[in-house]
Amino acid sequence: MTTSETLFTRAKFPDGTLRTVTVSGGRIAAISTDDVFGGSGQEVVDLGGRLILPGFVEGHIHLDTSFFGGKWISHKPCTDGFDVHERVAFQHQNMAIAEPMDVRARKQLELCIANGSTSMRSHVMVDGSVGLKSLETILKVREEYRDLIDIQLVAFPQSGILRSPGTPDLMDRAIGLGADLVGGLDPASFDRDVEGHLNVVFGIAEKRDVDVDIHLHDAGTLGVFTIEQICDRAVALGMQGRVAVSHAYGLGDIPQDAARRTAERLVRSGVSIMTNAPGAHNFPPVALLRAAGVTVFSGSDNIRDSWWPYGDGDMLGRAMTIGYRSGFYTDAELEAAFDVVTSAGASALRLEGYGLVKGAKADFVVLDAEHVPDAVVAVPKPRTVYKAGRLVAQNGKLV
Repeated sequence: MTTSETLFTRAKFPDGTLRTVTVSGGRIAAISTDDVFGGSGQEVVDLGGRLILPGFVEGHIHLDTSFFGGKWISHKPCTDGFDVHERVAFQHQNMAIAEPMDVRARKQLELCIANGSTSMRSHVMVDGSVGLKSLETILKVREEYRDLIDIQLVAFPQSGILRSPGTPDLMDRAIGLGADLVGGLDPASFDRDVEGHLNVVFGIAEKRDVDVDIHLHDAGTLGVFTIEQICDRAVALGMQGRVAVSHAYGLGDIPQDAARRTAERLVRSGVSIMTNAPGAHNFPPVALLRAAGVTVFSGSDNIRDSWWPYGDGDMLGRAMTIGYRSGFYTDAELEAAFDVVTSAGASALRLEGYGLVKGAKADFVVLDAEHVPDAVVAVPKPRTVYKAGRLVAQNGKLV
């Protein structure tokens, strides 16, 4: 007999109630009180009163540059503080001695999936230094894992756009090849031409009808000025809700009144902000931005690569880090940190059918915790991960 439906019984929802989740065709067909019994053609999975959570959203990662699972590559500090140009040079050196890219990408993907991520946005290098080779490799890996995780790919000009000959054309071709978004990198400090850089990024976005996600490390008022320029572009092209700024460190450097004014501009333009709350930097004020209505999401960013040796691919742990660094203590604040790695991420990535509601994709994580605040501070393991209602990971490994 072919099983047409699966009943997940005794699933503890965040409000503490036990319910049965009926999954059919990879989606949630019904959510009911826990008194449903399996009938003909129905498989029953007893979740044993464990907490059920929507699949985590890994909103910013680099599948092509991680060294996770391979030979340890010692971190090399910059000559003087933090310098993006020097870090890029170190990255090229390290990539030459690392494992093959497809091997490293698979290891990183399996780490993230086992920790509960069911959706992901990865930036992949596309510029004059590597051409389209990295993207071609990651596109093949994405296809291998298409039933385990949904992956958006950003054409990311790690070596700059205007400084790297041929990059504008390569980025345009990358979208035609299968990349989903067009990226950018520090238009002011890296390319030293905000308007020229954004002309390329938004020109491709408009031509190809794709979204935008721009890396912005620039601090203070320079970073905020660039954010304002990006907001203006989003409004001018009618791209509200389709543009993200990743890192946006400058928002954490300015006074609160100035941050509120910028937040209002972000809301009007529908530009979202990604932060991973890195330890060595000021980072965007999450509570202030959310209170204004800005969509704030998160990602692991780099995992054991040329930028830092940290990272474990655990978005629940990332929620804890964001809460810890933001001074979140109340249950409501801890739930906000969780929202950053789940529903807010789904909004920023414009994911269809997300959440624990009827009609949504049956992507969820099951773990031992009393409720969401408990899960954020305890970061419990082991976890059981389901994609489209199918078991894909358990006890830290794919199944």
